[in-house]
Formats: sequence, structure tokens, C-alpha cells
Amino acid sequence: MGGLQEFYTVPDIVKQWAHYFYRHIRERNIPEIQSMYEISFLKLSDRYYKASPWPEVQHIAEVVDQDHVFCLLYKEMYYRHLYARCQPTLRDRCESWDNYCDLFGLLLTSNVNMQLPNIWLWDMVDEFLYQFQSFCQYRGKVQSMSPEEIENLKKCDKVWNIVEVLNILQALVDKSGIVAELEGDGGARLCQLEGYYPQSSNVLRMLGYFSLTGLLRVHCLVGDYFTALKAIYPLNLHERTHLFTPRIPGAHITLFYYGGFSYLMQRRYLDAARCFNAVLLYIYRVKAAHRNSPQYEQMLKKNEQMYALLAICLALCPAASKSLDENVLMQLRERQSDNMAAMSRGDIDVYDSLFRDACPKFVTSTPPAYDQATTNTNQLAFRAQLNSFLLEVRSQQTLPQLKQYLLLYSSIALGRLAALMDVEEGALRQQLLCLKAKQRQLKWDGGKDMTAGTWTVASDLEFHIDVDTATGREMVLVSDSTTVATYAPLLAHHIFRFEEIIRDLSLPPPVAAAAAAATAAAPAAARA
Repeated sequence: MGGLQEFYTVPDIVKQWAHYFYRHIRERNIPEIQSMYEISFLKLSDRYYKASPWPEVQHIAEVVDQDHVFCLLYKEMYYRHLYARCQPTLRDRCESWDNYCDLFGLLLTSNVNMQLPNIWLWDMVDEFLYQFQSFCQYRGKVQSMSPEEIENLKKCDKVWNIVEVLNILQALVDKSGIVAELEGDGGARLCQLEGYYPQSSNVLRMLGYFSLTGLLRVHCLVGDYFTALKAIYPLNLHERTHLFTPRIPGAHITLFYYGGFSYLMQRRYLDAARCFNAVLLYIYRVKAAHRNSPQYEQMLKKNEQMYALLAICLALCPAASKSLDENVLMQLRERQSDNMAAMSRGDIDVYDSLFRDACPKFVTSTPPAYDQATTNTNQLAFRAQLNSFLLEVRSQQTLPQLKQYLLLYSSIALGRLAALMDVEEGALRQQLLCLKAKQRQLKWDGGKDMTAGTWTVASDLEFHIDVDTATGREMVLVSDSTTVATYAPLLAHHIFRFEEIIRDLSLPPPVAAAAAAATAAAPAAARA
């Protein structure tokens, strides 16, 4: 690709962009850097490089004083554009890996004093992991490669190696000191100053912060869900008082998508539903403001995926619906009502279809055996996770029907219930034990460790088997612990909101803004 670029001239406007971009980075001018990064770069890409790569770094090096750090940053954007608009070759993948190693190695070993927009730092981590995932998907398709391609791929055994990727992310976390900072004040200062501390660089600090989400993502992609949640213990998904990620939609959605999915695969449906509810409500509120963003389509895609995963959570644990916001619940019913009805009847195909559409693109942690691989190893990784999920679903396939029968009775003979369900008494006992076991879930208890929790009963149905002393028959005794719905708190909440709206409409704009600020500072108890 480099040979082709020797025969064309870089447009002057592109050279000017590179020069001013470099100058603003030297001056630590965050607003201008962000404008040139988010707006100017995309406009120039659409105008000059819509289906081709940007000029290689040597063509713009002279206008940026051959600055080594800037050249590494430029190459990071160059390869990101190449991945998005072109088809990267094996050489491109290797060179991009080398550039990330050089860039992160420089940041880890030198005293960095520059400031960069937080959105760019998140994009670095996000693109780093996307390219890792893309390489794993690429090398998994060995059966479609030529012998020459396979030989070249064998020489790249260290490129995008999962151990190296995890080591880089962990090094960024450790060097940044972000864990100690978050444990100290919970991230209050980080959120207040948006990571831009006086007389200090934000680069390593925020790379370390976003690398926590990166570790979650990598462990989730290889199916290690316990370690995935362990990695983000400084970022409390449930107590979001000082969580910085809502200011960067991509980071926030990624954190809760992979966190919720990890909970789902560990059969912690209450915690999974809580995660999905939080991020779906966030998307519901902010998506209109990001309609013109390049990430808007990805935001909508993740939105649909998480509604599918939330539907699975509610099908396997109906009690999880209690934690959902009314807006999220309404949107869920509009999108997934038919699928939820089918899953409540035990339709395995619907579970299969939703999981395929909504799960991450899993990867294998080791390269395939190039000389023996005859199948797509990416499918092997996916099928391993799919089979694990469907095994859990099949273990609960008859439970919805059993629960419906139990809801009809306060007591029923075990033999009679077995006859109604057309099963043997021994099989029915197993189903009752299974239902009892599935109703117990580990739920986060407010501690720092999100893999820990307390066991709770995630159901309104309580039952046990006892022997009737008069007849000697085994009886299933049922007690429905469903609480009667009270609408007073809901009505009070809406009355309060209605009064706020009326007050804001009747006051001049400055007064209305002051009133809104005062309301936001009111105690939560007053709002309830």
C-alpha cells in the first residue's frame, strides 16, 4: 500500500489539518483538538478518502516537525480509518499492532505532559480491542486461506496475542493509579474535573480508566465471565454516583452491555436486568442528542441487542421485571412481546435466535492448528457459549408450565399434579427441586466485589412438599407471596414531576433554571 502512495500528492488542506492538529496538541488546546478530531477529520475523510486510506505518516511528517509522538497518534487514526473504510491486509494488521505497542509503550515509560480529549482516549482503547477481535476472527477462517497466507500468518504468532493484549491493558491500569483513586473518593474528583487535573496530563489516567472496561470486554469475549466482572470492581455498575462513563456514550454502553451479559451467563438475572435497565434508560434519554454522531447506528444496534437480552432475563426470571423502569418496560413490550410469549412457552428456537443476534462476537484465546484446521474456529467459540446457554434454558423448559399449575392451587396432591402434567411422580419431584433451585439467585449486596452477593429468592411463589397425616399422601403446599401493588408512590412521583413542569413553564428562563437546580439538590426522600 505504501508503494501506491508514493505517486500522489497530499492535498494542501490535509497538510494544513495535520499542521494545526499538531500545533493544538502542543498547546494543549482541548476544544480545538476535539473539534479537529471529531469533525474535521471525518469531513476530510468523506471528501478525499471515502474508500481509500489516508496518506501514510511519512507524507505528513515534515509539516509536524517529524514529531515522534504525534506520528504515533496520527498512525493510530490512520489505521482506524483503514479498518473502517477499507479491507485491512495481514500486513496492515501487523503494522497497526506494532504502532499500538509503540504508542502505549511510550505512554507507559515516559513522562507524558500532553492533554487529549477523553473521547479520543476511549476510542483508542475501543479500537485497540476491536482490532484484536477482528484479528482473532480473521485468523479463525483458516479453511478459506491459501497456503501462502497460512505461512505468513504462522510468522505472526505474537501479533494480537491475547496475553499481550491483557498485559497492555493491565499495565495501563496499574501505571495510571486509577484503582487507588477510585477507591479513595469513588471517582468524585475525576467526574468533577472530567479527568483534566491542573498541572497534570489526563492521558494515562483516562487510558487506565477505560482499560478497566477493556479488561471486562476481553474476558467476556473468551467466556471468562467471573474474571470479567472482577476486572471492573472499581467501576461500580450498581452505584453510579460518580461514574464517568455516561459522559462518553460508547464507553458507558460498552461497560453495561458486557457487564450485563456476564451476569446473564452466570445465571444472575436480577443483576443482569438491573444493568440492562440502567443503560437502556440512558440510551432512551440521550439518543436524540447523538442523532448526528458517527456512533449513532452502533448505539441503536446495541440498544436492540440489550432489549433482546433483557427479554431473555425476564423469560428466565419474571421477578426481574420489578427492577425495570416503566419506560424501559414499555419499550420492551413493544419490541419483544411476541418473543417473550414464545419463550414463556419454552420455545428453544426463540432463545437460540435472540442469543445469536444479541451476544458478543466470541473469540478463541489461542490460534487454530493451521495444518489441521478445517472449520471456522470462531464458530467453535460461539457454539460453545450458545450450547452452555441453551443447556441452562433446557433445564428450565418445563418450569413455566409447572409454575402455572402451582399458582392455581394452595395445596395439591403430588400424584394429582403429576397426572395433570403427564409425568411420573419421580420426574415431578425433580422438576419441583429444579424450580426451587432456579428461584434462588446470587444478587449483588452493595459491596465492592460485583462477583459476590447474597442468595435471594427471585420469585413470588413459595412451596414445599409435606405428608398429609390423615391420608398419608404427599402434598405440595403453595403460598403465593405476591404483594398487592400500591400506586401511591407512582402517583406522587408523577404529581411532583407535573408540578415541576408547570412551575418551569410559568417562570422566566433564568428563574426556571435556578428552580430546576434547587430541585435536583433536594433529598431523594422528598422526591419519593
